[in-house]
Amino acid sequence: MSGHARTSVRVGVEIAGSGACLPSRRLTNNDLVSMMDTSDEWIVQRTGIRERRVYDPKVEGTADLAIGAARAAIADAGMKPTDIDLVIVGTMTPDAPTPGVASVVAARIGAGHVGAMDVNGACCGFVFSLNVAHDMINSGGYKSIVVIGADTITRFCDFTTAGRNVAVLFGDAAAAIVLRVNQDPSIGLLAQAMHSDGEGARNLFVPGRELDFPPNVEYAPEKIHRIYMDGQAVFKFAVGTFPKLIEQTLEKAGLAADDVDHYVCHQSNYRILNSARERFGLSPEKLSVNIDRYGNTVGASVPLVFDELRKSGRIHPGQKVMFLAFGAGLTWGSSLWQL
Repeated sequence: MSGHARTSVRVGVEIAGSGACLPSRRLTNNDLVSMMDTSDEWIVQRTGIRERRVYDPKVEGTADLAIGAARAAIADAGMKPTDIDLVIVGTMTPDAPTPGVASVVAARIGAGHVGAMDVNGACCGFVFSLNVAHDMINSGGYKSIVVIGADTITRFCDFTTAGRNVAVLFGDAAAAIVLRVNQDPSIGLLAQAMHSDGEGARNLFVPGRELDFPPNVEYAPEKIHRIYMDGQAVFKFAVGTFPKLIEQTLEKAGLAADDVDHYVCHQSNYRILNSARERFGLSPEKLSVNIDRYGNTVGASVPLVFDELRKSGRIHPGQKVMFLAFGAGLTWGSSLWQL
């Protein structure tokens, strides 16, 4: 088992602000009906999704959305870009192999020559980045870090009948959180866990060449740069892993499920989220769902939920919040905070 519970603290770490940036184009289930053989009823019944946002590659990319989210989060924290010491972006869809999304963000928001790096944990990219950023502040090396989850995953979707089982799931977005040093040592990370299963990646991956196809998937040229997903295998993985991840994180922190005020979860499928609610007896107020409006936005999913909760006034100091995600890689991880 990887992960750790906090045993010693140099400083506290606070979540000082949050923000989001969404593409303007809405793609509803009814829009998809004109593109493929499907129906609104079929999509809602299986996923809970009614619409999603889709980026326009002619005018924007992952970095543009990440920049908008970073600016919003920094403003929400009452800070300036020059107050930021480090930029971390959780993404699996950089606009180019180089420069990294984080480097572009740092330059264009006016943060100066600060450190910047991308973390590819697929849907766990933001949660993994959040854990890394916390410990970089907690160790005394940094005072403020903007952590961004940003993906334009629809570039890898096949919006025809052949790809309908996958394409209906995804949307594009970016959201960010600003972490800042706080002299109260009780504020910050209580426990975290990060896991991966490279063997399980054969059930969810995006091939870039013929050699990337595992033995269980037949190669075809039209499958290059398209999401492959064994829906049944991934659903089984998520439903089995999700409650174990929550239990592991609670155990590390010495808490009961009801001690946590909010479970901020990756939005992959309504049925998966609902099974977690039922398993731990959680009310809708404790485990929020916005997949109906945005779909699965990969690395942006978790911070997008958090930003909505914060903007609605449901997040406030003194609460305990558990961030949770699972996705391709396969990856799964958590980050439990005392606000």
